[in-house]
Amino acid sequence: MAGPAHKLREPECIFCKIVDGVLPCHKVYEDEHTLAFMDIFPLSPGHALVIPKDHHPDLFAMTDALLGPVMTTTRKVAIAIAKAFGPDGVNLFQANGPAAGQTVFHFHMHILPRRFGDGVLATNHGQRAGDHTALAGEAQKVRGILSDM
Repeated sequence: MAGPAHKLREPECIFCKIVDGVLPCHKVYEDEHTLAFMDIFPLSPGHALVIPKDHHPDLFAMTDALLGPVMTTTRKVAIAIAKAFGPDGVNLFQANGPAAGQTVFHFHMHILPRRFGDGVLATNHGQRAGDHTALAGEAQKVRGILSDM
């Protein structure tokens, strides 16, 4: 990774704008290298994203040194989401390229709480915007769990 954390930027990247505070998010966790926040197009209650603060468009551009912190944050937030929402299971997923369904070209991990029979398919992401009041409440619930960890 070149230079200190969160210095690589793509000016038009929505996630870089979130890291810089130009765009809002419902943040649940942040450290030196990563940021976790609620997905604004949730597939289920508690659906969150984990991103590196530096801009890397996909897995192939990520450094080994940064993958560790991203996965550590993903695990930490997934545990908090599981405690906060009590799902039957949790999917972690990540897409690389348009054919794989990637719509934001800044590496990110999805943490998706699941329930038996929820009818959620990862391919329907982005079809329905989430209610910001609900997302704020979900973020608060996860932050509460994380503050005790």
